[in-house]
Amino acid sequence: MEKLSNNQIAWRAAQDIADGAYVNLGIGFPEKVAQFQPEGREAIFHTENGLLGFGQAPEPGSEDWDLINAGKKAVTLKPGAAFFHHADSFAMVRGGHLDVAILGAYEIAENGDLANWSTGPKGVPAVGGAMDLVHGAKRVAVITDHVTKNGQPKLVKRCSLPLTGVGCVTRVYTSLAVIDIENGRFVLREKLPGLSLEALQAVTGAELLVPGAVADLVVPEV
Repeated sequence: MEKLSNNQIAWRAAQDIADGAYVNLGIGFPEKVAQFQPEGREAIFHTENGLLGFGQAPEPGSEDWDLINAGKKAVTLKPGAAFFHHADSFAMVRGGHLDVAILGAYEIAENGDLANWSTGPKGVPAVGGAMDLVHGAKRVAVITDHVTKNGQPKLVKRCSLPLTGVGCVTRVYTSLAVIDIENGRFVLREKLPGLSLEALQAVTGAELLVPGAVADLVVPEV
C-alpha cells in the first residue's frame, strides 16, 4: 500500500499551524514539523527543558551543546528567544499558554485517548512531560504511521497500552489520511487519492465516519 513518508506527514501537519502560534513538538518524529513551516508564517517553538523561540538545527560541526531541545538535539536561537527554569517551562504548559502540541503515538482511540509511552522492553521509564502537554495545550494533534510495523491499526476503538491522556487528541495526521476526533468518533477529512475508503477502513481499528466529501491528501515530495 502506498503511503506518505514521515517528512510528508510532518509537512501536512505544519500546514495547520497558525502564524504566531506557540507550539511544542514531541521528541523524535514530531520534531520534523519545525522544518516545514509555510512561507509567510512563523511558529514560536517551546521545549520543556526551558527554551522558547528556538530555530533550525545548526550545521553539522557547528553545534553549541548548551543549546538543546528536550530530545537532546542541538538547536539555534531566533531573535527574542528566552531561557527559563524547567519549572517555569511546565508552568507555561500547565497554565494553558501553548496553542498546539504535536506528538507521536502508539495508539489513538476514537474517543481521543492517547497512548504514546510504554515501559516495555524498549520503552521509556515513565510518561514524562507528555501527560502535561496533552492537557495543557489548547489543541493536541498526533502524527504517526497509520499502522504498526506489524501492520496492526494504531487508530483503535480503545487503547490497550498505558494512557498518556484521556480524551485529549483532536486531529491525527497519518501516512494514509487526516482524521479528526469529534464526539467520540473518527471523522475522515482527507485520504490518499488512490486509496479506497474500504481499504482505509480495513487498516483502521474503529469505524470511520464520513460526513461528506473527503478531500484528497496531496503533499509535495519533501
